[in-house]
Parts: sequence; C-alpha cells; structure tokens
Amino acid sequence: MRRIAAMIVKEALAIVRDPKSRTILVIPPLVQLFVFSFATTLDVTHADVGVWARSQGAASTDLVARVAASPNFRHVLSISSPAQLRHAIDRQTVIAALVIGPGFDRDVAAHRPAEVGVVLDGRRSNAAQIVAGYLTAIAASVGTASRIGTPAAGAVVTNWFNPALSYIWFTLPSLIAIIVSVSGVAITSQSIARERELGTFDQLLVSPLRIHEILIGKTVPPMLSGLFNATLFLAIATTVFAVPFKGSLLLLYLALFIYLLALVGIGLFVSALSMTQQQAFLGSFVATVPILLLSGYSSPIENMPGFLQTLTCIDPARYFLVIVQGEFLKAMPVAAVLDQLWPLALIALATLGAAARLFRARMG
Repeated sequence: MRRIAAMIVKEALAIVRDPKSRTILVIPPLVQLFVFSFATTLDVTHADVGVWARSQGAASTDLVARVAASPNFRHVLSISSPAQLRHAIDRQTVIAALVIGPGFDRDVAAHRPAEVGVVLDGRRSNAAQIVAGYLTAIAASVGTASRIGTPAAGAVVTNWFNPALSYIWFTLPSLIAIIVSVSGVAITSQSIARERELGTFDQLLVSPLRIHEILIGKTVPPMLSGLFNATLFLAIATTVFAVPFKGSLLLLYLALFIYLLALVGIGLFVSALSMTQQQAFLGSFVATVPILLLSGYSSPIENMPGFLQTLTCIDPARYFLVIVQGEFLKAMPVAAVLDQLWPLALIALATLGAAARLFRARMG
C-alpha cells in the first residue's frame, strides 16, 4: 500500500507540474461546458422565412400576422413571384417559404380544409424540418390543414421529464459524460508517454513496483480529476442553469466511477502505444472522436446504419449517457441503471485488461 500511495502521489505531482497535463485539468473543461451549453442548442430560433400570399383575405392576413409575430422567426420576407421564392431559397436568404394559395380564404370561409404549401431549404434539413413544424402549428391555429401534416384537433401534448422541452435540460447532463470522456482520456494518455519522453520509464523497469501497482498509481489521479470535474459540472448544471436532478447521487457516482475506469483503460492503452506526448495527444483525439460520435449525443443511435449500431455496443459513453440523463430528469430506477451498468463494467474490464497486457509487454 505504501508503494501504491507513493506511485499515486508521484503521478499526481507529475500531472500538476507538467504544463501540457495541467492545461487540460480544469479550465478547458469549464470553457467547453459553457461553450457547448449555448452553442449546441437543438432549438431553431431567429430563423428567416418567406411568405407568398396569393390570397389577400382575412384568413390569409391573419396567418401572415401570426407568422410575423412568432418568436421563432426573425425576419419575414414578402414574396410575390416563383422567381423571387427560388432566389430567396437559393441564396439562403430564407430557410423556408410559406405559400398561401389563391383559394385559401374561400376554403376557410366555406369551412373546407384549406391548404398551404411550404418550401424548405433541404441543405439545412434538420433546421428546415423544425421550421416546418413551427409553420404547421401556426397554420393549424387558424384552422388550416397543411400539406406537411397537422396534429389532430383537440389533442393535448404532454412532455414528460422535460415539460418545456428546454435543450439545456438535455445538453447539460450529456456534457458531463462528453467532457469527462475528453479530459479523462487526454490526461491518462499522457502518463506513460511522459515517462518515455522524460527518460524516467527505465526507472520504472528497475523499481520494486509491480505491474498492477504501477497501473493503479497511474489510474487514480486521472479518475480523481474526472470525479472532480463531474462534481463541478453537476453543481453548475443544478445551480447556474437550474437543471433539476431527480435521481440518486449514489447510483450516478457508481456509474461515473465505472465509466472513468473504462476511459482510463482506453487512455492507458493509447499511452502504452505512444512514444511521445504529442503522439499520445493525437492518439487520444483518435480515440475520443468515435466515443463522442457513437454515444448518441449528436444523433440518435437508432438513426445510424446497422453496423454502426453494433459498434456502439463497445462505446462506454453510450451507456453512461443514458444513466446520467435518466438520473437527472426522471429518477431512473435501480433496475434500469443496472441494465446499463453491467455492459459498462464489462467494457471497463476489457479496456483495463488490454492496457495492462500491453503495458506488461512494453515493460518486458
């Protein structure tokens, strides 16, 4: 235990004293937290749209006024011809254009289903679909039936777990998983490479330390750093951004501990393969990008091709992302947490085992 404690102190001091490791401890994760919190919004606001009103009656005037008054739209461009509509879409002056047909007011007055057309900029498909939803809801509010579909009359929509559909409530818990993974892998990947670059790796070979003692000593400081950052992010999310935490802190930290073990295993594996800290930094980047993209944070796993969905099964962030979101917003039951925890534990065992085997081979 004394040897392990001494190794932990040595690694902690090496991280604090090394400029490359020190710079990625706290400040960059905090900057990423605030930048991602505001930059990765899933809402579409302040969009510019066009309106081509080919009917000038009361109903069409009311519809145009509702579009102009919507807080989701910044500018509403009046369009008077097909050429002008095409030009506005081609030049990306507007993301969508609402086309009110010449028989619109007549159909509304006769209580017949009235139709409006929506032209979308397919180059910005995700944002265009969201804007189409906004226009559909506005059209439905004046009794029209849009070609792109409207909700059934009298339907009441209830959003569980996130009643206001605030993207912050989704983004902040997810960022705990994402940013901890970036910093965790980056810090750990420097450990063995730093020993080689500084010429102290040979001292480890002749020291009385055993393999598992060296690995434990190199594992604990990055995990403590990850736990500290996660705790800091949790406090900021609940106090500064007012994201509710409804679950169990014990379950969250248990999952976080196992998640960090998996990340540290990946970082040690990268570090054992690297000869310099620069190689380790590039290797950590190569490792973390797939972890983030396959986690389900940026796009749903169900939307990925089949072979990528299979590949996500070995991504530790996929499982921890479900746990952290569930614990924040809906007090995820213990059984549901365990369903995500056991594959995460298997991944942690696999990554740590692979790192230990590779490190043993390197020391041999």
